[in-house]
Amino acid sequence: MDKKTVGLSDTFKGKTAPKSFTKNPIKGTKFTIAISSAKGGVGKSTFAMNFALALKSIGFKVGILDADIYGPSLPKMMSINEKPKSEDGKSLVPINQYGVQCMSIGFLVDEETPMIWRGPMVTSAIKTFTQKVLWSNLDFIVIDMPPGTGDTQLTFAQEIKVDGVIIVSTPQAIALLDVKRGIKMFDKLKVPILGLVDNMSFFQSDDGKNYNIFGEGGVEKVADEYKKEFLGKIPINIDLRVAADDGKPLVEKNPDHKISKIFIELANKVKGSFL
Repeated sequence: MDKKTVGLSDTFKGKTAPKSFTKNPIKGTKFTIAISSAKGGVGKSTFAMNFALALKSIGFKVGILDADIYGPSLPKMMSINEKPKSEDGKSLVPINQYGVQCMSIGFLVDEETPMIWRGPMVTSAIKTFTQKVLWSNLDFIVIDMPPGTGDTQLTFAQEIKVDGVIIVSTPQAIALLDVKRGIKMFDKLKVPILGLVDNMSFFQSDDGKNYNIFGEGGVEKVADEYKKEFLGKIPINIDLRVAADDGKPLVEKNPDHKISKIFIELANKVKGSFL
C-alpha cells in the first residue's frame, strides 16, 4: 500500500490562501488599540479597563469596546446597568461612564444570558459595534478582545484598522504558549504589536517580599525572543481585584494607588507610539 501524507489538501490550501482586505477605521475615533492575550484568565479585561481610564487620566478622549461576545466583562467592571439608546433606530449611542464611552453586547442581554452563537453571528455583532455605534471624537478606542485566535480577531485584523495591539499574559509557561500563537497571528495579519505586559507578575507580601506565583521572567523572555517591546510588569494586588468587582476600576477609584501609577506610566509609554 502506498504511503499517503496526512495534511491540508491543495483545494483547502487554496481556500485559505491570503486575501486582500480593506481595513476601515472605526468612525469617530483616531486610534484603535486592541488588548489581547490569546489565553483566558490572565486579567486582560481588568487590564483593558484600567488602561483605558489611564489614557483618560492623562488627557485623552477614550472609548472602550468589549469585543468578547461570549463573556462580556465591561458591564460589571464599569458598573453599567442600562441599555444603549438609538437616535435613528439604526445606530447605537455608547454609554458614558467615568468619562469614557462604552459599548458591550452585555448591555443588550441579561447578565446571565449565554450567547449561544456561531461564528457568523459573532462577526455580525462586531461589525455592528464598529460601524453602527456613534463613537464621538475619540482619541483612542480600546478594544477588549476575547481569548483565542478566532473569528473576532480575524474580523478586526482583516477588516478594521487596528493601530496597535498590547498583548497581556501571566509569566507561566502554559499561558505563554498561547501568547506565542497570538504574536504569530498578528504578525501574519500585519497588525502592529505595541508590546507585551507581564500581568499578575508577582505577589508582594506586607513585609515587602515578592512571591513569583506564576513563574518569573517568562513574558519578558518571549518579548525578547520575538523582538517585541516589553512594556512592564503589573503585580497581583487585592485592591485591583476589589475595584473591578465593585464596578469602579482602580485607576478611576484611586489614581494615586501604586498600581494605578503603573497603568498611567504604561499609558504615557504607549501614547508615544502615536503622538
